[in-house]
Amino acid sequence: MSAAAPSSAPRLEPFRLRGANFNLLVMRLLDHRVEALVPALGDQFRRAPGFLRFAPVVIGLDDIPARPEEVDFAGLVQGLRAIEIVPIGTTGGTPEMRIAAQGAGLPPLRQAGGAREEEFSPMPAPAPAMPVAAPAPVAEAPAPRVAMVVDQPVRAGQRIWAQGTDLIVVGTVNRGAEVIADGNIHVYGRLLGRAIAGGQDNAEARVFALHFDPELVSIAGYYAVREGLGEAPIGKTVQARLVGEHMRFDPVG
Repeated sequence: MSAAAPSSAPRLEPFRLRGANFNLLVMRLLDHRVEALVPALGDQFRRAPGFLRFAPVVIGLDDIPARPEEVDFAGLVQGLRAIEIVPIGTTGGTPEMRIAAQGAGLPPLRQAGGAREEEFSPMPAPAPAMPVAAPAPVAEAPAPRVAMVVDQPVRAGQRIWAQGTDLIVVGTVNRGAEVIADGNIHVYGRLLGRAIAGGQDNAEARVFALHFDPELVSIAGYYAVREGLGEAPIGKTVQARLVGEHMRFDPVG
């Protein structure tokens, strides 16, 4: 009996690595104490079920009023995971703070295409002794910012993020759904889920909805949950905006 011929099928690669960009929420820590932070987040979850549940978040270190050795990063990671938040890394902070966080499994992250925080820009080349006059360059007008348009309902469990622009939803944002924008949010339908506008500390952003009945509204890090909307005109056409550090809800039309 002749031996079977070896298979000529190409060998499949077990994996491939490639770069990719992801939209991530940054949780800026204003109080590094685990015993203060975790209960506050737990209270947030009780008032807005599903908010940030199982969401990967980056820990912002710029505002921590403590020395690196005073921050219990291991306890912070354990506490966040216990309430179903998934910390994946850090941004900002001093080199010492980033090293301390990395010891607890939180590597420093940087934006795609940006220089590492430890790197410095090279010194510019010296100008020639006798520069030749050249016509002044003509400044190009910035490209217009195009809003993201979603022309179908946003279902429970969905999360949509308009990065660097406004978000327009032509339909209902259902309960359990989350819409996020660095600019304004416009909902031409019922806003029943969570709306988070004004990313990157854009306090001028607003949230507009034809039928306003959200689980949570947030602008530039300030938020109000359903039970804290006060005298907001529920079920009406509303714009939400910040006045100082207070959320204001005004009828439209």
